[in-house]
Amino acid sequence: MNYVFDGSYQGFLCCVFECFEMKEWHAVPVAEGLFQPDIFLSERTIFTDVDKAQRIQKGLKSKFGKSIAGDIYRAFLSEDPVAWQAAYYIMVELFKGNTDVLENFGDMQVLYFHQTLKKVSRERHRMKAFIRFSKSNDGLYYAIIEPDFNVLPLILSFFRNRYADMPWIIYDIKRKYGFYYDTVAVSEIEIDTTEQKNLQSSSLTIALDERDGLFKRLWKQYFKSTNIEARRNIKLHVQHVPKRYWKYLVEKQR
Repeated sequence: MNYVFDGSYQGFLCCVFECFEMKEWHAVPVAEGLFQPDIFLSERTIFTDVDKAQRIQKGLKSKFGKSIAGDIYRAFLSEDPVAWQAAYYIMVELFKGNTDVLENFGDMQVLYFHQTLKKVSRERHRMKAFIRFSKSNDGLYYAIIEPDFNVLPLILSFFRNRYADMPWIIYDIKRKYGFYYDTVAVSEIEIDTTEQKNLQSSSLTIALDERDGLFKRLWKQYFKSTNIEARRNIKLHVQHVPKRYWKYLVEKQR
């Protein structure tokens, strides 16, 4: 049995609710955008019900702790269908009473779940380290990102605490959404199709603060002066700062 859900985290949790309600222990959750009909398997559309999702989320936290509930969410943010199935399997096992399931590293799904968490955690830390803001003339700071995983929700509190007194936008161009912080609250935003194309072609016109431009030039000059040619170790440098993150760094921009 395939449970076809809308791709949201709440829809994902509703699959767990459906499993126990129908006692269909071998059902598999599949996001509707990835679903391919199989003549050997039946399918059912799982409609997102906020109340059902909240019951599952509340059960995870109260019975197994906030840490496990958080791990399930982080695995979901990997956007990896295999990790989703592993997280779903773990939730079903936990609610069935197998509270030691996460310690069974001999189970390939459990192992994959833990491996996925490490990848997501690594990407989150790199985003926190490598994101650089630019400042517009109106005082708004902005950063465009394109992480491997959907880690933007995981770094919001870090940037809100670190830059509590300045307004900023962090926009994930790959997933077409972002968050705006006005120094009081954080709200989710989306950019229309035209502006999205401008962002992708780097032709979006934002008037930079002159001091921000000066800072960038000084920082690039500092990086150039400290990066002694004779001591360059590109292989080691790439290990610490993978090339896909260079686009976020002022010192790497020409």
